[in-house]
Amino acid sequence: MGHWEIFLFFLIIAFVYSSVGFGGGSSYLAVLAMYSLPYQEIRLTALICNVIVVVGGVYIYIKNKQIDWKKILPITFASVPMAYLGAILKISQETFFLILGITLVIAAVLLWVKTDVKKEENLAEASKPSILRNSFLGGGIGFLSGLVGIGGGIFLSPLLNLLKWDTPRKIAATSSVFILVNSISGIFGQMSKLSVDIDYFRILSLCLAVFAGGQIGSRMSLKWNLLVIKRMTAVLVLVAGINILIKYW
Repeated sequence: MGHWEIFLFFLIIAFVYSSVGFGGGSSYLAVLAMYSLPYQEIRLTALICNVIVVVGGVYIYIKNKQIDWKKILPITFASVPMAYLGAILKISQETFFLILGITLVIAAVLLWVKTDVKKEENLAEASKPSILRNSFLGGGIGFLSGLVGIGGGIFLSPLLNLLKWDTPRKIAATSSVFILVNSISGIFGQMSKLSVDIDYFRILSLCLAVFAGGQIGSRMSLKWNLLVIKRMTAVLVLVAGINILIKYW
């Protein structure tokens, strides 16, 4: 496999993020964007890795009854078809990288800004569910998710926190479900028009790296500083986004 060091990067990212309950999807996308890989391969790899890293978390959230399906369903029902549409939309490689660059820069800002809401016991003013707003929010982020190859949680989570949508725990659970269903929808969209240039062995190797790192990290109770991890990721994502914009603008 060419660029074997990507395997190590993915292993480390999955290990660190899974140890604090996150997936690190934006970091995978940022790393892939730094290499001259076919853009369809970048999108497909990022989406598959998203599924691998969040499926375990979704299971735990469901098991612990931390998912409010009445509030999640309007977001996911709108996002799933839009993610598919974004994935099948025909765009040039230059257009893809321009959108990706802008997306990563915005994501870096959202990662850097601390958007934590009040603690669960003090969240009496959590916003009332709005089907129209939730559907519009989910559909928009879902389309971008399929188009670029992200799960969408990096946008959904801080926006829901700013809206005081629910408790931090419920928002984290919602974001995990959102990432999972959008990534699966995006994968189906990508599978409908795969390129012959895709290196399937590299994709499989990176998936194994993410799985291994995630399994190790999730079984270790390491006390990472979550804010530091988020801001380190913000720097990585910002550098990748600016580098892409300079190259393709």
